[in-house]
Amino acid sequence: MAIAAMRGTPDVRPLEAAIVVVAGDHGYASEGVSAYPQAVTAQMLSNFASGGAAINVLTRQLGLQLVVVDAGVVEPFEHPAVRSLRLGAGTRTATGGAAMPKSTAEKGIAAGIALAHELADDGIGLVGLGEMGIGNTTAASSLAAALLPAEPNAVSGRGTGIDDDTLARKIQVVERALAANTEAIGDPLSVLAGLGGFEQTVLVGICLGTAARRGVVLLDGFVSSAAALAAVRLAPAIAARMIASHRSPEPGHTRILDALALTPLLDLGLRLGEGTGAALAVPVVNSALALMAEMATFAGAGVSDR
Repeated sequence: MAIAAMRGTPDVRPLEAAIVVVAGDHGYASEGVSAYPQAVTAQMLSNFASGGAAINVLTRQLGLQLVVVDAGVVEPFEHPAVRSLRLGAGTRTATGGAAMPKSTAEKGIAAGIALAHELADDGIGLVGLGEMGIGNTTAASSLAAALLPAEPNAVSGRGTGIDDDTLARKIQVVERALAANTEAIGDPLSVLAGLGGFEQTVLVGICLGTAARRGVVLLDGFVSSAAALAAVRLAPAIAARMIASHRSPEPGHTRILDALALTPLLDLGLRLGEGTGAALAVPVVNSALALMAEMATFAGAGVSDR
């Protein structure tokens, strides 16, 4: 019934679903916070386009629409399977000031809203959020630290599988990013521009646009949930239109889900990103809707009650 309330209708039939994977590069990558080089972002974008990534496999298997977006990898990637919503050639590192101008964050949000409206016009009622970008868990940790708020060491995890020394450096980078953007704290848009990534601005817009069209936003892991938290700080009412697909091992993810008052559907130790957790949760959501729509009551089936 929660989805009926979200959508403002007693019609609870299964929803047409899409997974939107938004890619962007981060200046944080220059700080040595990842186990992988920044070039992996563009390489994965190519993998999405050719259909070889985990999210491609899952969306094919589940019959879901997949939308892949380039919000700003360093090198532009042109392919019919990738939508260009480029905001630049990667963000700046936030340790030296804002990762992007506030006007760029606004542009990304507007692009995400427009995409959400397009999906709604196509009959999509359930939008899963996905992302890709080396350095993006550092951006998510920085956003979480500023928006919750929380200490950097409480919301910074191992991301791509970094070792202890790299994790310590990552926490220091988050601390430096916060110190370099103190004037942004308190204003969600300024926090997003100061500490976030291009892909997260677009995901914020998708959250806002989907909610405006009475759609359901299905969060993936830590990075997309940090974007969702920024969206809720901008428009608190939209939290009621969100479902958490799963709980990531990233320490900041549970804190964000608690702040959004969301209980994840799955808890499988997933940490890949790409919207994979959201994709796996779509059948759970639609199965629940099918049961509500089609399952007979005891009275209707002639079954004796207690």
